[in-house]
Amino acid sequence: MSEGTGHEGIDEVFRALADPSRRRLLDSLNARNGQRLRELCAGLDMTRQSVSKHLAILEAANLVATRRQGREKLHYLNAEPVNAIAERWISQYHRERVRALADLKTALEQPMSSTEFVYTSYIATTPEKLWQALTDPAFTSRYWGATFTSDWTAGSAISWHMFGVTIASPEQVILEAEPYRRLSYTWHDFTPEFAGKVGFSDDFLATVAAEPRSKVTFELEPAGPLVKLTVVHDGFEPGSAVLSSVSQGWPAILSNLKTLLETGQTLPTADDEDPKAAGRGAEAAARAAADA
Repeated sequence: MSEGTGHEGIDEVFRALADPSRRRLLDSLNARNGQRLRELCAGLDMTRQSVSKHLAILEAANLVATRRQGREKLHYLNAEPVNAIAERWISQYHRERVRALADLKTALEQPMSSTEFVYTSYIATTPEKLWQALTDPAFTSRYWGATFTSDWTAGSAISWHMFGVTIASPEQVILEAEPYRRLSYTWHDFTPEFAGKVGFSDDFLATVAAEPRSKVTFELEPAGPLVKLTVVHDGFEPGSAVLSSVSQGWPAILSNLKTLLETGQTLPTADDEDPKAAGRGAEAAARAAADA
């Protein structure tokens, strides 16, 4: 299993990516995420046993995440290991290797033809500490730039506080709350005040505000000295602009969370960073996905 830290984890990722058949599997998931084993087999000239073996190697390297749906297993491409390499060890590589990593990272983060975002990370922490990091404003403000007001019980309201804006709505609620195991809540409203802070255009605000409300779920699972964190953001319709936007934001937020819990520090940011830069980037990503 790739921990996302240390040379052993990096080597495991590169070994997994070295095989062209495994890269084809990742390409297949990048084109259509959330496939069952039989669907992956149908699109590739490989036996079911060979596909299973390749998927096991990709899953061990954390390049593929899985979720159970009834008796079947769904497979998702997971960009976390490549993000970790790019953000933590990229300075160790020759310039040409850096460029190759950057191209791969960009490809893996492109919005996929799916109705959900799935991202798995292994963090050297405890379930208790990770739960605190997901709910305590002292933590969320550092790696996310947002804080929340809630008593973190199912059915309770949750208010968001970002960029000096408070977003509250009767439909912003906690859906599930099993401390140290599972947390789920509905996503926030897209208000004119929030849009103004992050630089959304009027047209884009109208688009995202008209979409059905999505939800995010955090699944915490002990994995030896680590905690496996799976983030599932779903409830989207095909072609969702919100999905394209959050697919750009989640990898940075979760990489920052992992770094904070493992090192006590957050990832470096540009001194002139402002909310509108991220907002414009999210809008551009959504428009690019719609034009693809």
